[in-house]
Amino acid sequence: MLSDDHFMKQALLEARYAEEDGEIPVGAVIVCNEKIIARAHNLTETLNDVTAHAEMQAITAAANVLGGKYLTDCTLYVTLEPCVMCAGALAWSQISRIVYGASDDKRGYSKYSDALLHPKTVVVKGVLEEECAAIMKTFFKKKR
Repeated sequence: MLSDDHFMKQALLEARYAEEDGEIPVGAVIVCNEKIIARAHNLTETLNDVTAHAEMQAITAAANVLGGKYLTDCTLYVTLEPCVMCAGALAWSQISRIVYGASDDKRGYSKYSDALLHPKTVVVKGVLEEECAAIMKTFFKKKR
């Protein structure tokens, strides 16, 4: 069985792609039955769309692969704690599990309410937290 670290490393790869494109470096993968069915990263600048977060892109891609809107039996791996918008979309998707790296003290959903997620969704926090936080810190240091 592949570990959460393994899949978070794949999400970190996606975050690096975002960074290369001048996007805020957040990456996500969705896994179903030990297979990555969707890979995504932030595209808000590229698409000129404030809703084009990594999680939103991954949800759409995974739903297309599965042929339906529900992501039960799937796990989202994302480098940064989802925002309120993404938490809402993840709730609607009924995703089984969310694994995130770095917490987002300013915009993370948990600042507002853990109840934003589907009641059956299991959340795992802090997987490869240092690496996930470092890519964000480095990006914003370069921006200043």
